Amino acid sequence: MTKISVLGAGSWGTALASMLADNGCEVALYGHRQSVVDEINTYHTNAHYLKDWRANEKVVASLDLSWVLKDTDVILFVVPTSAIRSVAKLVKQELDKSGEQPLLVSATKGIEPGSKKLVTQIFKDEIYPDQMDKMVVLSGPSHAENLAQKDLTAITLASTSLDNAAKLQRIFSNDYVRFYTSNDPIGVQVGGAVKNVIAIAAGILAGLGYGDNAKAALMTRGLAEVTRLGIAFGGAPWTFSGLSGIGDLIVTCTSVNSRNWRCGYQLGQGQKLEDVLANMGQVVEGVTTVKAVREICDKYSLDMPISAAIYNVLFEGSDVKDEIKLMMSREMGPEIRI
Repeated sequence: MTKISVLGAGSWGTALASMLADNGCEVALYGHRQSVVDEINTYHTNAHYLKDWRANEKVVASLDLSWVLKDTDVILFVVPTSAIRSVAKLVKQELDKSGEQPLLVSATKGIEPGSKKLVTQIFKDEIYPDQMDKMVVLSGPSHAENLAQKDLTAITLASTSLDNAAKLQRIFSNDYVRFYTSNDPIGVQVGGAVKNVIAIAAGILAGLGYGDNAKAALMTRGLAEVTRLGIAFGGAPWTFSGLSGIGDLIVTCTSVNSRNWRCGYQLGQGQKLEDVLANMGQVVEGVTTVKAVREICDKYSLDMPISAAIYNVLFEGSDVKDEIKLMMSREMGPEIRI
């Protein structure tokens, strides 16, 4: 039996843990709050994150990272980008003790501000400096709430080792989730991260009362920005036409299940960022990612007006209506630039 250690007991981590237990895997779930761990183990629920839902009863949660990682085959990271490096350091300490070398899977969607690194690059820094083939990225159009209800879902597993991606494809897939493989972990990670910034913009437009035309325009031009940055990072252009590109962008920009969309919607209705974040009760990855995107745009001289506008609104005190006017009055040009 394959043992999978899931790090992160939020909505996505709990839903994935339950899915993997449905598949017959031994699943150990690592959490950092006693109340959440106790609720999962006693009632098989996680009501703060997933209301009116029960997890597979074979999922066992613990605060003890050593126990969670013992004899594991796969470590699935489902923690916020801001915590990835510190958690990776703790994982490295445990793996050094045991001598084990499990596969590392990232379901985290973000870019680290400051270093401007993707999650697999952080894994390289902290865990496997010379074993990129042991790293796999999980990303695609999926909300934890829908996955928990066994909605039909398609997700990408990307790695420099297609053998390892295919191995996990067989372990993870079932009758309600279908996994596809990719050899472009860079592009898949960029798509999963930057779409959160565009989703905040989509929520803002909805909060301001704009309709379908505005949403379609934003998503299409947003995809252009995601692709532009992804290629600068070294991703393949065709990746952004797939599940982790346009697919993830669609689901995140059109659903009230998206934390990033909900954050933007409240901003569009005039609420302040600090109040929105305080009331969300969950991490809004796009707020952190937009800082890294701004730094990357400056480094590579990338033209990403939507991302720049969101940064200005969130951190420079700019009025969103002024930013919209600026974007709509930009110098005219062709839609497609080769």
